[in-house]
Amino acid sequence: MTALHDLAATELLAAYRERSLSPVEVTRAVLDRIEAWEPHLHATYALDAEAAMATARTAEARWLRHAAGENVGALEGVPAMIKENIATRGVPVPLGTAATVLAPAERDAPPAARMRDAGAVILGKTTMPDYGMLSSGLSSFHALTRNPWDLSKGPGGSSAGAGAGVAAGYGPLHLGTDIGGSVRLPASWCGVFALKPSLGRIPIDPPYAGRVAGPMTRNVADAALMMGVLAQSDDRDATSLPAEAIAWSQLDRDVRGLRVGLLLDAGCGLAVDAEVAAAVHAAADRFAAAGAHVEPVAPFFTRAMLDGMDAFWRMRSWLDWSALPPDRQAQVLPFIVRWVKGGASLSGEQVFRGYSQMATMRDAAVAAHRPFDVILSPTAPIAAFAAELASPTDDAERPLEHIAFTVPYNMSEQPAASIGCGFTNAGLPIGLQIAAKRHCDLLVLQVARAWEQMRPAPRPWPELPPTSA
Repeated sequence: MTALHDLAATELLAAYRERSLSPVEVTRAVLDRIEAWEPHLHATYALDAEAAMATARTAEARWLRHAAGENVGALEGVPAMIKENIATRGVPVPLGTAATVLAPAERDAPPAARMRDAGAVILGKTTMPDYGMLSSGLSSFHALTRNPWDLSKGPGGSSAGAGAGVAAGYGPLHLGTDIGGSVRLPASWCGVFALKPSLGRIPIDPPYAGRVAGPMTRNVADAALMMGVLAQSDDRDATSLPAEAIAWSQLDRDVRGLRVGLLLDAGCGLAVDAEVAAAVHAAADRFAAAGAHVEPVAPFFTRAMLDGMDAFWRMRSWLDWSALPPDRQAQVLPFIVRWVKGGASLSGEQVFRGYSQMATMRDAAVAAHRPFDVILSPTAPIAAFAAELASPTDDAERPLEHIAFTVPYNMSEQPAASIGCGFTNAGLPIGLQIAAKRHCDLLVLQVARAWEQMRPAPRPWPELPPTSA
């Protein structure tokens, strides 16, 4: 029998409807799972078991009245966690750094509000690195977040706690954010599913270039369930897309005739590890065997794009860091301080040219997609790296070498997902990225679901390490 903490959201809702399970017993089981794993993972922030159980009891009562005709929310009674930079009322938002002055958030940010309105049982928040600047679980505010598949490895970032939590069974529904790969990279390195939707599909506050919120789950259907709740317009986000009737639950799609591009060389950054390349190529072969037309895609990302974006974000971060008083500057992770100080010597021309490269990146990604319905690629060029490192290179002068496959789709505003497609010989997950044209979010989910059905049976989810005597 499947453990309660391993049940999908769709399974929980069906069980609640049949009254074979209650939100109270499920929430208690998930909280017990978190209590057992947390000494090893450190993936949560502001975990509130008391509030979660109160919400679960309310949901249980609603499901009991549902038999008499009362409506229930689309996520009624389903445990969920939210990345700590997505505001939830009454909870401070440290942004992963000890440099933040903590003050309770006055209201829910749009994605948190939609989850709460839909009846989700919000257990608490998940961790992130300082300011979300790292693809790592390293933080000056939180304890080091680790990967449940191998505790010596990191979960990726910046949605670090979410990636680790999904894999470890911290409830079926998690919400992260992504500006360069921050839901997809943890998904890849933790072996879970994540969708970075089209910009504006899920309203976010505050909005800025490339930033989106996205679901992180163990399967595609649960992510689609979340999209039905989250994809609603909100005027707090000026980039918010108009409301659109999208049948998120209609995931079945025949891939015969699908035009699929295969991108195995991003064009710059870290070289793709041989095991990663083999797993992604094998996935493309399965699509071809199922009737898709698969063709190679030439690299479209360049060193100028990566370095230009780096210059722009360094300057922005330098200005933010410089505005802090000295005592708070000293609390930011040293790696990030080394990186932001590189912005001090940049000229206005360098920063402007760097910003322009982000538009060049957008145009290149859009052009590469014109002949295809979707493009397959590695999500990350390597498997998970040592937990203590800030980035795979651990070099503040080359901190972005691992995001060449993911960041173009933030700048082009296109949807892209990461889904497991294998494991290394060392037992570490490998992620397959599936990207499509802007606004084709449902297509990405459908192709991911098709892959979910045709891929080899995945390994069991990681188990707790043995306790020492």
